[in-house]
Formats: sequence, structure tokens, C-alpha cells
Amino acid sequence: MTVTSCYPVLMTPDVARTAAFYREVLGFTPTFTADWYVSMRLGDHELAVLRFDHPTVPEPFRAVPRGIIVNIEVDDVDTVHERLTREHGLTPILPLRDEDFGQRHFIVAGPDEVLVDIIQPIEPSPEFAAAFA
Repeated sequence: MTVTSCYPVLMTPDVARTAAFYREVLGFTPTFTADWYVSMRLGDHELAVLRFDHPTVPEPFRAVPRGIIVNIEVDDVDTVHERLTREHGLTPILPLRDEDFGQRHFIVAGPDEVLVDIIQPIEPSPEFAAAFA
């Protein structure tokens, strides 16, 4: 099997609002836009949003997402934190902090309660360093 792409598609009741968040707040660029679906890119990475009740979604699975975290790794989490809190008025639901398992990060709530975890990899503590391959 040759994989040519792999990306998340977030189901939402409001495609325009959800796409606007990822476009305006996080800098994704739309590559395809319809009222029911928007595909976006940020560098080499892709994300899409889909109207949850679109006919291409099997009926028993037409639901708004819950329990999803979108991880976005960056090279300077402090700068992104400053921009999202100051320019966009977002209040992190997990404050900026260092984790022993090798992340400096913060989490904001995106549309539909999808969590967006902005991460900068850092050196893990010795107790976690052995877990990395």
C-alpha cells in the first residue's frame, strides 16, 4: 500500500465558523472550500472540516466530535502563546507549562470543544528519556 496522504477531518455543525478558527487563528490556508467541507493546509500538514450530517457520513455516525485533541507542534510555543492570547483573546484551558515527558505546551478550546494543543518538544526528564525510540 502506498499512502499519499493522511489527515484528520473534524465533523462540525458550522463548517464556516470552524474553518475560520483554523484559518484566522492558526494560519491554515484553504485548498478546497464548499459549504459542507473545507480542506486546509499549514505547511506540509492538512486538516479538513466536514458538516457532521453530510450524506457522505454514514447516518449512525453523524455527530459532533468529542474527546479530540489536535496537536500542533511549533518551534516557539511561547511566541504562539503570546499571539493567541493577546491578538486573538484566547484563554488557555491548560496554561503554558513544561512536562517531564518532553513537551512545553498549552491547550486552547477550538470550535465544538475540540482541544488544540500547541506543543514545542523539549528535553524529557531522565525518567521519560528511556521511553523515546
